[in-house]
Amino acid sequence: MVRTLAEAAAFIDEVGLALLFPKADVVLPSLWEQVNGSPDENWAIRDADGTFVRWSDEMSFLWGAKDELPAQGLACVGKHLARVATCVAPRLVPVLVDANRAEPEEDEVAVAEAVRSAGPLTGPALREATGLPKKAVDKAVASLHRKLVLTNSHLVEQDGPWGALAHELVERKWPGRGPGRDEARRRLALHVLALAGEVTAADLAGPLGWRRAEATALLEQVAEGRDAGGYTIYAPAQ
Repeated sequence: MVRTLAEAAAFIDEVGLALLFPKADVVLPSLWEQVNGSPDENWAIRDADGTFVRWSDEMSFLWGAKDELPAQGLACVGKHLARVATCVAPRLVPVLVDANRAEPEEDEVAVAEAVRSAGPLTGPALREATGLPKKAVDKAVASLHRKLVLTNSHLVEQDGPWGALAHELVERKWPGRGPGRDEARRRLALHVLALAGEVTAADLAGPLGWRRAEATALLEQVAEGRDAGGYTIYAPAQ
């Protein structure tokens, strides 16, 4: 059971890749399951009528931890896999960068360059720096997270009950040299296979954003497959 920030960082380092919350169609583990003891969605305390009273202790801890982990340099956190918040061990960040490297589009270039010039920026600060509307900035930031160009930096206090998340360049917050695209994808295929025990090509391609054919080719190289009635399940080679 994870109860401290250090324990959360240790879990992420052990598994390498973990979602913040479980997702039914993704084979990766989640930090929430370690904090909560199960995947159950008992996020809030409610009264007898079902009215919200407060967040559960587990949810309160995790909500703060997701921002403190990157702020303290303990783990990379961002919407990097499966279009949801993901925790990445620092040692795997360069591998994930090389595996998912892609050219940014026009608005994404403007957003990334604003961060490169000014340092970590929140959504409102990015709109001011680029002149782009909120919808365009939000779309660019989400895409740049998936492409491993931007990542979460820290929470910035602002007026109101919620802070604003600042985004930083992955290469600046988590510097390191990756092994190149092909080797990076091979390593990630092996890593996900080791975490899950068994996977299909869809299990690998989905969260990583790869083409199904490439995932199949990688698994055929590094694993043993068996027919499961119309599709193939891969397991680590003996």
